[in-house]
Amino acid sequence: MTKTKITRPSQLKYLGFGFWKSAEGWKSRPHQESIQSFKRKLRKLTTRKWSTDLGSRIEKLNWLIRGWINYFALTNMKSVMGEIDKRLRTRIRVIIWKQWKKKSRRLWGLLKLGTPKWIADKVSGWGDHYQLVAQKSILKRAISKPVLAKRGLVSCLDYYLERHALKVI
Repeated sequence: MTKTKITRPSQLKYLGFGFWKSAEGWKSRPHQESIQSFKRKLRKLTTRKWSTDLGSRIEKLNWLIRGWINYFALTNMKSVMGEIDKRLRTRIRVIIWKQWKKKSRRLWGLLKLGTPKWIADKVSGWGDHYQLVAQKSILKRAISKPVLAKRGLVSCLDYYLERHALKVI
């Protein structure tokens, strides 16, 4: 009785889905609460203080991403997946930067990723400014989407587009 109500479809949450009206009619998308729950779970798996190796962290992230996207694959959520994907990669860059700890290790890591020595030397001294380094420095290009994909991370947007195309046909 507490779950039953009469309401407009745009205000309805049903099994995690929300609805909106387009020119073609009513369409579904993940409800805002479902999206926030997904973001909270990703944030929990990408916290800096969790001391685990990057491989197992990426494995758990992939399980979560694949499961959530497979459930909501029929819905329209391209822009949401793009935002989440961008934020997730930034958080992983922060984790890697924190794991490198010292300037010498950061310099070694940037050089190994193919960064020119003069830039790597400059950026490796930035220290504990994690968000700044992850978003505004050479680290964003050094640990790019293809590098993380090579490491095993599933891109939320790419996986969604792949699954969404399969469900629509």
